[in-house]
Amino acid sequence: MTQFSHTQTAHCESGVISNLFGHHGLQISEPMAFGIGAGIFFGHLPFVKVNGVPGTTYRIWPGAIFSRACKRLGVTMESRKFSSVDSAMKTLDELVGDGVPVGLQSSVYYLPYFPESYRFHFNAHNLVVYGKDGDDYLVSDPIMDTVTRIDTENLVRARFAKGFPAPKGKMYYPVSVPKEVDFRGPVKAGIDQACHYMLKIPVPMFGVKGIRFLAKRMKDYPAKAGDRKAALYLGNVIRMQEEIGTGGAGFRFMYAAFLQEAGSLLDKPGLIDAGRELTQVGDAWRNFAAHAGRVCKARSADNVSYGELGKMLLQIADMEEKVFRRLSTVKL
Repeated sequence: MTQFSHTQTAHCESGVISNLFGHHGLQISEPMAFGIGAGIFFGHLPFVKVNGVPGTTYRIWPGAIFSRACKRLGVTMESRKFSSVDSAMKTLDELVGDGVPVGLQSSVYYLPYFPESYRFHFNAHNLVVYGKDGDDYLVSDPIMDTVTRIDTENLVRARFAKGFPAPKGKMYYPVSVPKEVDFRGPVKAGIDQACHYMLKIPVPMFGVKGIRFLAKRMKDYPAKAGDRKAALYLGNVIRMQEEIGTGGAGFRFMYAAFLQEAGSLLDKPGLIDAGRELTQVGDAWRNFAAHAGRVCKARSADNVSYGELGKMLLQIADMEEKVFRRLSTVKL
């Protein structure tokens, strides 16, 4: 049976990168994978409704971190989707039978090892299957504290869940992984792209502009949407920040860890300083979430309003802009 070294991580996509690459001899931390893949982002899309409420994201779209990290680190991946369940499961069985750990895209809803309260219809979760024991597949899910297993029936459901994005049995695995990498180039490319996305996208819904865009809309939520919808809209902002993956604040902390690791590795004190500042931004996001949660439940002892929440977001936008403008001046 294939020996697979499992490490628990904060987020599935960057965690699979770290665990899967490590299995093939390329040791890379989760924050480094996240940073090289330029995973940090912000977007507020009022016209793209998720369950009837505007969508908010604190990270780049699913799959982008993986594809960017592979390209920048010189890793060649084999990736496939399937129209047939039988073909998808047969191919998986052949690969794990040959000792090849395989990354899979799946729905969280059909993963029985998740606590029931965490099982919802999210189809872009990543995990690794590294073996099979009878009817059970051996699973390294990076957000779990240890390896686990899943039966065939539930794995099929997870791999072929309906909805957007439909996984369609997607699987991927490295076919060529360098044992050693000069991280300077990949780190620079990742930072340059993150700074561009946070500072220079002209559309007002993305990056630092997107945080300000949300702030201005948030103060008008009760007047324009009514109290009930306002609470639903605000609740989704918090849910996406605090409960999905590592959320908004968590992604800021992870990117800060990347900057500090990269700064030490490349002897660039400017990156370390920027990482410290971004940690403070993460703290500010957490503070915002605490106040916003009380507003949602009408329990705000300090009488925080939607307008004041908007002001908090404007301050966070100023803090993030300062960090990324500083980061864009660091010579690598």
